[in-house]
Amino acid sequence: MHINNVPPGEVQEQPALSQPVNEVAAGIDIGSNTLRVVVARCCSEQIEILAVDERLVRIGESVNATGAISGEKQELTIATLQQFRALGEKYGATRIFAVATEAIRKASNREAFLAAIQQETGIEVQLIEGEVEATITFYGATYALPQREEQPERIGVMDLGGGSTELVLARELQIIWHTSLPVGSGVIHDRYLTNDPPTSEDLTAARTFLANFFQDIKQKDAPPILLATGGSANVVHLLAQRAFGHPEDQLALTHEDLVRCEGLLCALPAEEIAKRYQIEPKRARILLAGVLIMVAVLERFQLEQIEVSSYGIREGVLLAYARYGEQWLAQVQQRAEQVSQQLEKQTEEGGREGETFAEAGRRVILDRTEKMLEWRDAVIESEEIEAVHKMRVASRRLRAALDAYEAICKPKEFKKVYRQVKILAGNLGLARDTDVMILNMQSRLAEADPVEQAGLDWFIEHLKAERQRYQKKLSCFLSALDHHELRRQIEEKLFLKEDQHG
Repeated sequence: MHINNVPPGEVQEQPALSQPVNEVAAGIDIGSNTLRVVVARCCSEQIEILAVDERLVRIGESVNATGAISGEKQELTIATLQQFRALGEKYGATRIFAVATEAIRKASNREAFLAAIQQETGIEVQLIEGEVEATITFYGATYALPQREEQPERIGVMDLGGGSTELVLARELQIIWHTSLPVGSGVIHDRYLTNDPPTSEDLTAARTFLANFFQDIKQKDAPPILLATGGSANVVHLLAQRAFGHPEDQLALTHEDLVRCEGLLCALPAEEIAKRYQIEPKRARILLAGVLIMVAVLERFQLEQIEVSSYGIREGVLLAYARYGEQWLAQVQQRAEQVSQQLEKQTEEGGREGETFAEAGRRVILDRTEKMLEWRDAVIESEEIEAVHKMRVASRRLRAALDAYEAICKPKEFKKVYRQVKILAGNLGLARDTDVMILNMQSRLAEADPVEQAGLDWFIEHLKAERQRYQKKLSCFLSALDHHELRRQIEEKLFLKEDQHG
C-alpha cells in the first residue's frame, strides 16, 4: 500500500532541511496500551507499507497503579522491541524511529526505562510531548484524504490512546487547533471500571467524569468529519463487525453503533467478550472505557458518527521522515509550537468580553510568569532536556508579553523584571543550544568513519563538559532567584494604576 501524503498541518510551507530519503525504515509507537511497528519504504514524500505488527503490553497499567513502569512491563517492552527490530531487518530497514507517549511521560522511572531499551535493543526512543504526538498522529490518520473525490474543508482527528487522547482540528489540511488530554482507555478503566462486568455505579461515575471533562474543552468549532485512530477505536470497529454485522468496508461508527457496543460490553464479562468475538482478552477488559470516551467526544461536539482510521502515529513518523529526512522530529516540533503560539496569540488578541488593553496585558503577563516558573524546580534538580526547553520557550514568551505591554507597566519596576527574565532566558538558551549540538553530533556518529568518530567523540565530551558548566550557572541563578518575590513584584508592583495609562 502506498501512502502519498505530504504532512499537513503546517502553519506555512517551508522547504525540507535535508535531501528526500529513499530507504526502508521502521516506525515504532510505544503507547500506554500498545506497542506498534510499521515497516515501509520511504521515498519522495510517500511511504509504501511492507509490514505491520503490534503487541498489547499495557505499560500504563503499572504507571497508573504505582507511578512507575514495573520490571515486568519493561521486560515485555524490550522483548517486543527486539521482535520489531527483527521484523524491520527482515524487510531491509536501515533506520528505526521510535516514539513514546503519555504513560512513559508520566512514569517516575522513564529515564532508566528508556536507557534500558537503548542498551538492550539499540533503539533510541524519543519521548514526545502531547502536542507533537497530536501533530504526528494527524499526519498518519489523514493519509487517505487526498484519495477522496470531495475534500472536506474542515476535519478533526482523535487519537484514542491508553493514557491520553489527542484532538486535532484542521482546515484544508492545515492544523488550526490541537490539544492533548490526560484521559485514555487505560486511565478510565483503571480508575472507574475495575469490576468485570462493571456495576451501574461504575458506569455512572465514568460517564459523569467524561461528560464534565470534555465539556471543559474550549473549542466550539466542531468538524463535520472526525477520524478516530488508536487501538481501542479499531477494536471497537472490529467488535461492531463481528457482533452486529457491521460491513467491513464501512469505516463509520454511528452514535447508535457505539451505544450498542457499550450495552454489550456492560452485559458480559471481558473473558466472554474475548471468546465470542475473537478479541485479545487484555484488550477486551479496557474496551468499554474506549467506547465511553468515543461517545463522550461525539456528544461534546454534537456529531452523529465517527470514522475509524487504522493509521496513526507510526505512519505519521515515517511520513515526516520521508518529507524532512534527519530533521523530521525538529520540524514537527517547530510546527506544533507554531500552532500553539498562534492559538495563544488568537486568545490574547481576542481577549475576553469587556476586557481592556490593560486588563488583557495584566492577565497575559501573570499567566506567562506562572508558566515559566512552573519549570523552575525541574530545571534546578536535573539536566532534563525537555524541562530546560520548556522553560526557555516560556521565558521567551514572557519577554514577548512584556515587550507588547510595556506601556501599562511602571518603568522602574519593568526594567527590574525584564532584566531578570532576560538573564534567565540567556542562561536557558546556552544550555538548550548545547543540548541541541550534542544531539546533532551524536546523530552523526553512526555514519562517520573511525577517524571522524574519534574527533566527534572528543567534541561531544567537550560539549557535555560545557553543558555541565551551563547547568551549574543556571541552577545557581534559579536557586538565588526568589520566585515568590518575583511573582509578588509582578502582581503588586509592576502595573500602573488604571488612571495612569496613556
